[in-house]
Order: sequence, then structure tokens, then C-alpha cells
Amino acid sequence: MPYETNPIMTQKAKGRLSRLRDYIYEPIASLTVNAWVTKEPVTYDQRMSGRPLELKPGDRWGELWDCAWFHFRGQVPGSAQGCKVVLLIDINGELCLVDEAGTPRQGLTNVSSEFDYSLGMPGKRVVDISAAAQGGEVIDLWGDGGCNDLFGRFRSGTLKEACIAICHEEARLLYYDLEVLIELAEQLPDSSARKARVLQNVYEAANLLAEITEDTVQLARAKLAPELAKQGGDPVLTVSAIGHAHIDLAWLWPIRETIRKGARTFSTALRNMEKYPDYMFGASQPQLYAWMKEHYPQLYAEVQERVKEGRWEAQGAMWVEPDTNISGGEALVRQILYGKRFFKQEFGKDMKVLWLPDVFGYTGSLPQLLKKSGVDYMMTQKLSWSVYNTHPHHSFLWEGIDGTKVLTHLPPEDTYNGPAAPRSLAKIEQSYLDRGVSEHALMLFGIGDGGGGPGEEHLERLARERNLLGLLPVVQEPAVTFFHRLERETSRFQTYRGELYLEKHQGTLTTQARNKWYNRKLEKALRELEFAASLLWSLGGGEDVYPAERLEAVWKEMLLYQFHDILPGSSITRVYDESLERYGKLLAEVQAMIADIYGRLAGLSGGAAGTPILFNSLPWVRREWVQYGGSWHFVQVPGMGWHSLAAAKTEQPDAPLIAEDFRLENERLSVRFAEDGSIVSLYDKAAARETLQPGAKANVFTLYHDDGDAWDFPRDYREMFAGTMKLERVQGFVSGPRAVVEQEYRFGESTLKQIISLEQNGELLRFDTEADWREAGKMLRVAFPVQVAADQVNCEIQFGVLKRPTTRNNAIEFARDEICAHHYIDLSQPDYGVALLNDSKYGHSAENGVLDLNLLRSPSYPDPKADQAEHKFTYAVYPHSGDFIQAGVYRKGYELNIPLTVAEAQESSAQEAEFIQPFSLVRLDHPNLMLEAVKKAEDSDHLILRLYETAGAGAETSLSMGLNCRTIEEADLLENPVGLLAEQTNEIKLSFTPFEIKTIRVAFA
Repeated sequence: MPYETNPIMTQKAKGRLSRLRDYIYEPIASLTVNAWVTKEPVTYDQRMSGRPLELKPGDRWGELWDCAWFHFRGQVPGSAQGCKVVLLIDINGELCLVDEAGTPRQGLTNVSSEFDYSLGMPGKRVVDISAAAQGGEVIDLWGDGGCNDLFGRFRSGTLKEACIAICHEEARLLYYDLEVLIELAEQLPDSSARKARVLQNVYEAANLLAEITEDTVQLARAKLAPELAKQGGDPVLTVSAIGHAHIDLAWLWPIRETIRKGARTFSTALRNMEKYPDYMFGASQPQLYAWMKEHYPQLYAEVQERVKEGRWEAQGAMWVEPDTNISGGEALVRQILYGKRFFKQEFGKDMKVLWLPDVFGYTGSLPQLLKKSGVDYMMTQKLSWSVYNTHPHHSFLWEGIDGTKVLTHLPPEDTYNGPAAPRSLAKIEQSYLDRGVSEHALMLFGIGDGGGGPGEEHLERLARERNLLGLLPVVQEPAVTFFHRLERETSRFQTYRGELYLEKHQGTLTTQARNKWYNRKLEKALRELEFAASLLWSLGGGEDVYPAERLEAVWKEMLLYQFHDILPGSSITRVYDESLERYGKLLAEVQAMIADIYGRLAGLSGGAAGTPILFNSLPWVRREWVQYGGSWHFVQVPGMGWHSLAAAKTEQPDAPLIAEDFRLENERLSVRFAEDGSIVSLYDKAAARETLQPGAKANVFTLYHDDGDAWDFPRDYREMFAGTMKLERVQGFVSGPRAVVEQEYRFGESTLKQIISLEQNGELLRFDTEADWREAGKMLRVAFPVQVAADQVNCEIQFGVLKRPTTRNNAIEFARDEICAHHYIDLSQPDYGVALLNDSKYGHSAENGVLDLNLLRSPSYPDPKADQAEHKFTYAVYPHSGDFIQAGVYRKGYELNIPLTVAEAQESSAQEAEFIQPFSLVRLDHPNLMLEAVKKAEDSDHLILRLYETAGAGAETSLSMGLNCRTIEEADLLENPVGLLAEQTNEIKLSFTPFEIKTIRVAFA
């Protein structure tokens, strides 16, 4: 046999590669190491304030999440003269070396850090000292350390390595020569002449390295050089590569550690840019940059210079990379508004790409939000995680629920942690679903999630792969440059309409229910505060009445908690301990500000001090019961305005209410309960029909075994029934205008109390719930089997409604059993329907006429205490004649989430008293239009109104203002004017297409 077999040649080369790696660095002297340990990070100025330690390799220095400032000292031996000298440092944690001023210079990561090693080795332990040492150089370095790996794991807390070493540079370069060519050969078909040639030369080079010396290294490099020099021909597909470090702002580590991860990652990127002229790095999330600016201003200044130079790409158009299923519509607008404003103000860059590599599904509202914010492109890779079905495209036009399209790319390597190795390029070529119509694909390389970014290995590989025969050509360039190229192929791409549903992580719609409750309440409270402050400001309450600065700060903190590993419930215990505390303080602060402003507005209404005034921030007249001063009042309040309680009272028919232990009834609905507390009849008296399916029970608190984690629960959970909560006490009674059944349930150590009520003349059956949940590995759900024939369920999402199938006819429907909705889901046939409303829940299922709500989950990882706490939430059932549009279901959802507010008038001046009641700031005359936000403009004295069409139908409306207007303009979502609508008038006509969002700018006269 004239030649050796391919497997033997490959095996020998890999063996030499392993030996070569050990040869590269030759330790020649130890470093003296001192550390000062603290429980929380301290500044450089306080670096010696902790518990002092003197350390040698193998000595323990900390527990999980401990922090320490390390001092490394030593002297380069004279024997190293003329050699390349480095330091090898591994503290078995994360470390950031700093300069004499305490500015981050380089990040180091423990070699044993947890990571997907198929994507590369995450460790960074090499510190360059001198390319040609003189000998005698003094080493005196400080570093800020954390006793955790990239993913928060504890790795013994011992110092592993701290020494001065000679770097055999030619051997280091040979290592990457050999590595790239070995892997290139593995990616080529056996029939390829290129593979045979590469393998033969790799084999011969390996034989030269039987003894590794400077001479044999030189001979081996010379042997491989011709193969590395061979270039490809005309490319059919070019790969754009951008260095990346997707950093989760919290996950398996607390938020405070993310700030230090950012410093380590950014400083490492800056050092690598000095060594590799072609290196292009990108990082997203303005929140991360803002932290760098605050905590490491000199580091931030260096980043600004690299952005200006064009080698650092500021990525993404949102404040953080948020969950887009649960975050409210206006919150997504503010993510874009604050995100784009930051990058424009700090770097002069207009963000054109939505950068969301890792979120758990994508709402069908996003394309319109992007286009109306000047964002033309979107990048993600998470859809590759789907379990049952493969998303049909990597490059496509994504069409949202309103018909807006945005060019979208999913990197075909299906990762944002690419190793930039030959296998990366081979996978892109093999996997790119649109390679028949596209010549361009994107590759993200580096160590992400826990941070760190690209290392030497990524950049050395890319230097050899730029145009290497046998691989796709690869160029390092900004992602936006790639999208500009991709855009030229748009006419050939397919369109995908609707949400981008991830067939995984459905548990994130429910896990950590308290965070989700606070998120909903804070979103609504901020809406109320902005409306109240806008009203007071518009009425001439003074320049200081609109708390713009504080509003922005609260919004940004809430947007931070909407990050895709915080709001979805997939972080560690400490993240929720801290965020829940902050949520509580923020909500209390916002509510206090609302009360103060409404008190001042009540004075503007003309009432005497102490007069109760009702405020309605929704854009329609509300007729409902309110409780004030220990009494109930039935009132009518105009939309977007106020009315005094005394004048708002209106006649309410004195209809009888019935409340017994197992029966509730008002003039519209009749409810019967079984002995176990479940509902066995929900009779709609107005429509003369039974709402529930024959023989069915509703509102049964059903538990299922849930052996999943925070992200996922078993798809077949229905087959793992764990029991139902048992009724222990029940009492029916009438309280004012409400017929009430109060129930108490128990399961194991968990209890649940529910107040089920019907209001006089009310259309909702309301369930106000308090739960003390102590179960582990369980999921709690409640369901309503209803008599409605509908193949689709109407799910409210941000700025519209998404119809989803109630059937399971194929693999796609089968995989989408758990679905996200905000205020409601609704089953409607043309003449009748039933809606299930809620005030803080997001996980639903709808199949065979059953509307199902996921209430609580208690998985053990990563937070073993998830949802084992006290909870409160409300849901309601709304049977209605006609379909969900005719019945105005969206209004019921908003009313459940946004109650009327009562405030007592403060002292008012004679000038203020000229504003008489009742008053409406804005009036609309179409029932399907929602005014989602009223706020003062960010950069001018305009009032901003955000409206959208709710039904998926066209709408013509008259919009009239309650105050004199100088101009009324249409604007984009960034509040930039796009067209004058009217001057010197208070009323305009507006036309809406289905689910269209409009932003209106008003300048008052």
C-alpha cells in the first residue's frame, strides 16, 4: 500500500497537535500572589479592604460569588532575554486585569469553565508581556476576580496557575496551521483531491514533529504553508463573520456580576484588536454599554474610539434583548426608543438591525414596530432550537400581523457561539436553507452567554480561512454591512407570516409568577402615570409637573427586568430576590406619583379641596361600580379624562343578586357549583344558553407533575396528573353590588383562597385569587370547557390579536399547544363566544373548546424556590353574544387591568378653577381603536398619542382634543414627525389599516 489510510493519518496528526499545545508555553518563574477577599465587589481604590491572603497554586481563596482583588508580582528571568514572554494566570474564576488607574485591560476565564466544548475552549489565561524580553522586567499587576465560572458554577475556589512563561511563537502559529488543516480535511468528502493532498501534508508534518524542537517546528510550518496558501475560486456563497459575546444580563449569576463580565469581555476585545488588524467585534444592549460608561469610564472611552474607527459594531435596536412574548406593546416601543436613542447619542449610529439571538419566540407585532422605528433588519438564531419542526428559512421576509415585512436572517450555523473553525464554514454551506437564492450568510463567533467573546483561537483560525481552498470564503465585517448585501437579494426570498413561534421554553410563560405580576402592574402603572402627568402638563400645571427624568429611569429599570432570562423566569434565586425587591419599590413609587398628580389634577377640575374626582385613562366612557368612602357608587366617567364622583353617579337598575354557597346569580349570568367547588353551569340568561360543555366541570384547580426546568415542561403533562386542590371551606354572601362565593382550597402544604363574584348588571364572572404555593415539581392550571365551535382561538398580543388553531391536525399545531396571550384569549363563533381574561398571566392552551390558563410552576432549576411563595392574581370569564370584536372583548381586558382611579382635590387657585368638569383630553369615535399611550415627547414640548386598531379591520375615526392645538402631526415610533395632519384645529380624521399603529404629535396653542 503506497499511502497510509486517512484515519491513521488524522489520528497521528491530532496526537501531535495535543503534544504541540503543551509545548507552546514553557513556565520559567512563579508569580507572587496576594488576594483581598470580599463578599461583594469593591472598587479599585478599596482593593485592599478585604480579607488578606497569600496564595500559591492549589490554595483556596473563596466560595461561590466571593470577590477578590489579586496582586501578581514577579520578575522576568534573564534567561528569557530575546524570547516572547507571557503570564499564565488561572484563578479558577473570572478575572479582569486592570492598569495603574484601575481601568480594565484584559479579561481572563478559568480553563475549566463550563461551556459547550464542541464550540471551543472558553478559557482565557494568557497575558502578553513582551514580544522580545530584555530580562529583568518587573511584573506588578492587579486584577478584579470573581469566584465563579462563565455560567456561575463553583470550581473549587482555588488558585490554579500563576507564572511567567516563554511562548514559543512559531509553535503557537504551527498549532493553528495544523488545527485548521486537520479540520478542513475532516470537512471535505473522501473523494476530494484537496482532502487527500491536505491529509498527506498534515501527516508528513506530524511525522516531522516526532520530536518537537524549534527546527522541527519550522520544517513542519514550511510543509503546511503551500496548503494554507491555496485559495478558492469564484465563491457561490460568502460568509460575513462578526466577533460576538452574547452576554446574558442576568441568568446563572446576579446582575452585579454582569457588569464585571462586561468589563472583562470589552477589555479582551480591545486587546485583541491591537493584535489582529482584521478583527471586527460587535456587542449589543445599550444597558450593558451604560454600565460600562458608569463603572469603567476609561474603558468606555476606548470602546467609543473603536466604534468611531469602524472596528467595533454597536448592535441591536433595543435597550436590552428582551422577552418579546410577555413584554407589553408599549414596553417594546420603549425598548426601541431608548435603545436607538442611546446609540445615536453616544456613538452617532442609527441602529438598523434588531439583534435578538437568544429570545424565546417573537411576537407577530414586531415587524411593524421595527419598520416604524427605522429598523430594517432582524437577526436571531433561536428558532433552530425548535423540537418538532424546522423553520423553513434562514433568510426570509417576516410579515407581521398588520402586513409589515422585515428582512430577517438566521445564521445557518445555528449558534451565536461559533468557533470560527472549518466545521463552522462547512456547516453553513451544508445547512443554509436559502443557499439556492442567496450568496450571503452571517457567522457569529466567540464565547457568549457568560461573556468573554472571541479569543486568540478564533482569530488565528479566521486568518487562515479568509480564502482557503476547500472552504467558503469568510470576511470579517459589521453585521449591518452583511444585511446591506443580503437586501439586494430580497426579491428572491420567501415570506413567512405571523409569529415566529419557538417550539421550546413554553414554561417561561408562567415560571416566576410574581415577577410577571409585577411586570404587568408596573407597565399599567407607568401608563397611568404618563397619562396623569401629561394631563397636568397639558393643562398648564407648570414646567416641572412632568417627571421626565424619573420616568425614564423607572422605564429603563423595568426594561432591564424584561431581559430574556429575568422576566421569563429562567434565572437563579438571587436574581429574583433582588428584582422582586426593586419591583416592589418601583411600583410603590409610581403609585405614589400617580396619587400626587391626580390629587393636583382634582384641584384643576374646579372641585373644592377634598372633593373626590374620578379619572379614566381609557379612551371610552366607562359605566361601572367603584368603591369610595366605605360605599359603592355606580358611575359614568368620560374617556381620557375626569368627572367628579358626585356628578358621575348614574342610575343603576336595582336588580336582584343571589349568593349562596353553591350558587351565584345576577340579571345576566347564573352560576352553579358542585360540592367540590367546581363550576358545573355558567348560564347566560341574556343569550338563553349554557356556556359550559355538557357534563363538564370548570375552574378545577388541577396539578400536574412537572419534572422540567424553568424553561420547559413536558409536552405530555396532561398524562401526568398529580391531583386537584380540595375544597375546605365555602361561603356565599352579597356584598354591596356584588354576589360572592368565597372558597378555600388545599393541596398538601399549599392553600388557595378565591373570591368568585358577579356584579350587579355585570357581564364578567370574576375570580380574585390568593395562593400560598408550597409544591415542588408541580404545575397548577385551571380550565373552562365551553360550548363554542371554533377552529381558532383569538389571542391578544401586543398591538393586536393573533389567531391560533384549536386543532392538533399536524406537527406544527401539535408543537404549539402552549400559547402566549396578554389580557385575554377568546373562542368565538359568529353569534357567540367566551373570553378568558386575566391581570397577570401569559401561558394558555386552547383545544377542543377548552380555554386553559397556566397559573403557577415550581421547577427546581435554576431557582429551587421558583413560585413557592404567596401569589395574588385575577382572571375572569366573559360569555358574550356575537364574536369577540362585536362584544368588545379587548375593552373588557383593559378594564380588568386598568381600574378607574379616585383622587381627592387639593387646594386649587382661582385660575385653576376655570377648568370645569367633566373633561376629556382626547376623544375617539370608533369602538375598535385603543389609545395605548399618552406622554410628553422625549425631546420637545409635544404631546404624544399612540393608537392602534384592535380588531384586524380597517377603521376611520375622528380624533378630537379637549384643548386648543397649534399643530397635529403623524410621527414614527421614535417621535420624529413624518407628516403634518392639521394646523389650528382640535379635530382630525384618521384612517387605520388592520392592526395599524399610529403615533400622533400634538403641539398645543
